[in-house]
Amino acid sequence: SLARCFIEVELGVALLGGLSAPVLFISFPRIGDWFSVLLYGIVFGVGTLVGLELPLLMRLLKEHLDFKELVSRVLTFDYIGALVGSLMFPILFLPKMGLIRTSLLFGMMNALVGLWGTWLLKPLLVRGGLGLRIRSVLVLLLLLTGFLFADKLTTLAEEKLYPNSVVYATQSPYQRIVVTSGGDKHFQLWLNGKLQFDSRDEYRYHEALVHPAMQATPQRQSVLVLGGGDGLGLREILKYPEVTSVTLVDLDPEMTALSRNFPPLAELNSRAFDDDRVTVVNQDAMIWLEDVEELFDVVIIDFPDPNNFALGKLYSRRFYRMLKQRLAPEGAIAIQSASPLFARKAFWCIQHTLEAAGFTTRPYQVAVPSFGLWGFGLVKHQPFSLPTTLPDNLSCKYLTADLLPTLFVLPVDVQPVETEINRLDNQILVRYYERY
Repeated sequence: SLARCFIEVELGVALLGGLSAPVLFISFPRIGDWFSVLLYGIVFGVGTLVGLELPLLMRLLKEHLDFKELVSRVLTFDYIGALVGSLMFPILFLPKMGLIRTSLLFGMMNALVGLWGTWLLKPLLVRGGLGLRIRSVLVLLLLLTGFLFADKLTTLAEEKLYPNSVVYATQSPYQRIVVTSGGDKHFQLWLNGKLQFDSRDEYRYHEALVHPAMQATPQRQSVLVLGGGDGLGLREILKYPEVTSVTLVDLDPEMTALSRNFPPLAELNSRAFDDDRVTVVNQDAMIWLEDVEELFDVVIIDFPDPNNFALGKLYSRRFYRMLKQRLAPEGAIAIQSASPLFARKAFWCIQHTLEAAGFTTRPYQVAVPSFGLWGFGLVKHQPFSLPTTLPDNLSCKYLTADLLPTLFVLPVDVQPVETEINRLDNQILVRYYERY
């Protein structure tokens, strides 16, 4: 019967759709080239079943409603449901529950519709109503079990995604935060699956990020850090006794809380967040810049790479023009700019966008074993001489006064290339970075 087909389709959507995320997540690092076959198979299966729902529902209701009214009502509720779901998924469900729990929750909703249908459509079920009801309950229980043990499923999946054991993982409203450990005080931080640092060589990156800018200005009292929620850039800044205040603006409070409270990370950043000179602001950097009136002597920008439009706006000409209003006349900015070798167009797009915003920029690079060759930009209002000295009391593990000028010597294979300017209305940088 049509009623039986409709309920079976709902259970099929519940089972295939609800289990799609955990199955794909667990399979991705394990089945190699067959993953795309599995992915498209699930998409095709779910799409086919969902495509059957409306025709079956309309045929079930055609005896009770005028055809014109029937089509109008069914499509209206279909559009409303699609709108609510598409809004709630990124705003509420995904940030609060993560991908696996969200997938299982939507599967349970379909299973409940199927179970409810065994009562609502009972007069149309010629036989087998009890069997359908039992199957609905079993599907619901299976999905509920997966929902309750979603953390274990996520850990099972992530163990194969990372080179070392996962020792900490959480889904914040903004990103997936994972810490892995290789033992002997060696650990790594990953955000949304991207390596942020390796404790064995992070000092190379953070010394190169912070100290050129600190040496490029005569005043270092007031420092602004945008991003850098791990506190490792803070550690380098706080080595300067003349620094009186540091404002760190990072969107994710869970990231800054982890850096303050997770013992291995707090030890690595020398408990920088406990320093009285540090003020933490958990807010979108672009929104925060619109309201702040203070001028800063040094600005350190340590955003994640521009792999989506939300991050791409923080590398835009508009953002840099806002930042220019907050930089002291003799102030300096250092900005991480991706790899000049492997993401060459993205690297130079950032430099050209800074220049289009009215800055003078001097690109430089450093070799970080866990990242490869990594690029930065040293930025000021006017043309400037490169820094050539370092204080003796910095206790750097990598950077020296002799090495500092050599960072600005770029090999032939990372020389400038022509790029567009990254604007809010084109976000060309994200497309350049996607080719990385």
